[in-house]
Amino acid sequence: MILENTSVKYRILEAAKPYLEGKSVQDLVVGISLIAVQLSDESVGVSYVLRYGLPPECAAFGYARNVVGMSAWDVAKWSVEGKDNVARSIGGAVLAAASQQLDIADDTDEKCHYGMDITAEDTVGMIGFIKPVAKILSQQVKKLYVFDEGVSLYEGNIHVCGMDQQPVLLPECTKMIITGSSTINGSVDGLLAMCSNAQQIAMVGSSTPMFPEGWKDTKVTTLAGAWWPKERKDEIFRIISQGGGIAQLRPIIQHKIAFVK
Repeated sequence: MILENTSVKYRILEAAKPYLEGKSVQDLVVGISLIAVQLSDESVGVSYVLRYGLPPECAAFGYARNVVGMSAWDVAKWSVEGKDNVARSIGGAVLAAASQQLDIADDTDEKCHYGMDITAEDTVGMIGFIKPVAKILSQQVKKLYVFDEGVSLYEGNIHVCGMDQQPVLLPECTKMIITGSSTINGSVDGLLAMCSNAQQIAMVGSSTPMFPEGWKDTKVTTLAGAWWPKERKDEIFRIISQGGGIAQLRPIIQHKIAFVK
């Protein structure tokens, strides 16, 4: 093992190690919404920027310019050991790029169920507000609880619950959708522990580390993440550098799904 630590983040890092060895970071862009890297095998990975909680100093992220040329393994370790959300997101983007060496199926489900058997009787919890998915699910399930630390109330009929309600409401949920950004801010283990009655849990979004082996022996049943075509690297980097987010990258995303067995 890399470290004697039972956190899922360390197990993911261990599972990713064989796919990182011998590779380096070839390029990096840090945007206001997303971060992207390209590895020396030309694979591209994208991760989310958690803006809240970042240090205010304009020079706080000067370390990022040193990433190009570093070994992919050393930067991937930032996903666990990074000093702030930007560093951990850079590490996550490296993991996302490396996962493209695995054999992972396309996700063609248009119902936004992420491989879960969601019914009208389900109470669904969503960690990290995903507007289009929340709107769909709010019409399909018995209850939908949405939690997002950066949002308190959003347009429409979807109320974002207070974070202090998680210990009370998450045990009610029979199905869970958790964004991969929970691996960036370190909340993933605590969240999974609170989902005591969830029959199925999906980790979703571009920040989800797509290494099923690393998620074994957890409550997670599905990984629904994203791959990025290397031939469109310049376009991806340009959009991110200009402040673009997932909405602007949507035509480029390759949705992927893997089941944890």
